Amino acid sequence: MCQTSVVMEQGGSEELLLENVTALEVIESGLVITTLFEGQKEFPGVAISRIDFNDGKVFLYKTG
Repeated sequence: MCQTSVVMEQGGSEELLLENVTALEVIESGLVITTLFEGQKEFPGVAISRIDFNDGKVFLYKTG
């Protein structure tokens, strides 16, 4: 099974936020991300900038 990671892009660098992501839900205030081992976490004030399916990464950016 291919696992997905979520990273925050800021100032040309990447910060790993979560690994083993199993679900991602867009909500009005931001995102809810579920991982295999850590459960759900809410990330207010962020949005998806791009997804790299080859590398298994979801890139986020701060919206405000």
